[in-house]
Amino acid sequence: MSKPLEDLLDQPGDVRPGEELDARLLTACLREHLGLQGEVTVRQFGRGHSNLTYLVTVEDRELVLRRPPFGSTVKTAHDMGREFRILQKLSAVYPRAPRPLLYLEEDSPLGVPFYLMERLQGIILRKDLPAGLVMAPEEVRKLHTNLIDALAELHRLDPERAGLGDLGRPQGYVERQVSGWIQRYEAAKTEEIEAAPRVAAWLQKNRPRERGASLIHNDFKLDNVVLDPAEPTRIIGVLDWEMSTLGDPLMDLGTTLSYWINRDDDDELQLARWTPTTLPGSLTRAELVERYAEQTGIDTSGIVFYYAFGLFKTAGVLQQIYSRYRQGLTKDERFATLILGVHVLMNAADRAIARGTV
Repeated sequence: MSKPLEDLLDQPGDVRPGEELDARLLTACLREHLGLQGEVTVRQFGRGHSNLTYLVTVEDRELVLRRPPFGSTVKTAHDMGREFRILQKLSAVYPRAPRPLLYLEEDSPLGVPFYLMERLQGIILRKDLPAGLVMAPEEVRKLHTNLIDALAELHRLDPERAGLGDLGRPQGYVERQVSGWIQRYEAAKTEEIEAAPRVAAWLQKNRPRERGASLIHNDFKLDNVVLDPAEPTRIIGVLDWEMSTLGDPLMDLGTTLSYWINRDDDDELQLARWTPTTLPGSLTRAELVERYAEQTGIDTSGIVFYYAFGLFKTAGVLQQIYSRYRQGLTKDERFATLILGVHVLMNAADRAIARGTV
């Protein structure tokens, strides 16, 4: 690394218009609940398309605040209390989970539930490596191996021992996810995409048997992990636990694969690359699956279903956000072109089903 450490850390920017927080009310809140006496300053992390994330600085403390997006009506997808309680228990048994500090309900100073957690200082990768960070092929391979190993470690946790045995309803999880995401996609649909009904029908017809119940993250990808600045192949944190639950672990792996673009993928799918997965030394989707099977002992022979579902679900998430944008419920201009991603991912799922491989 040729740049100073602080230049590589994930940093917030100005708060986006329409997503401002009332610093005066937050100041009073932190004084009352955490005993912090200084004035509050607020900046916003630009990452993510779902719950909003801010850096709250007071005295010499840096805290991260999470709140639901403005204009969202999907209550179950933005349950701040649930996410806070998960982190409370998970951080004790999975050290990569951030430690939560404070949760407030609807009568909070923001008018919506929110929580505060410790800030993990580290590097978060976006589409490409940040300027100043150079990784040799063997380092890229180590980073990708560490990512899939961290997912496997999560799936090996005993939910009961972690106090999270009641987090979800694992029985019938695959069936509920398939039918639920098809319904959510249809409810948010803004235009016809030829591949979508074909993929939906195939997923309904080819649901596999359940592979047991694990604690699953449901959005495990490179830009949801925090890297050690001194050793950027080492993962020190995993973020965004809002969709975590108990369910089939291969559904989690399928979501991870849906974000993973191989170097030899076609030009259309390259448009959906959001993280550095095509650098020299990168693992392929097939290699990720192989490593995961080695680490967990889980039979991954039917992985095409989970990959296709991951692509369909991710397309559904983008469709929901784009629909909110079209309705004027959010003004975030990042969302204006998300419909292109819906097309790309639906087409990718259709092709994966046709060829029978990830």
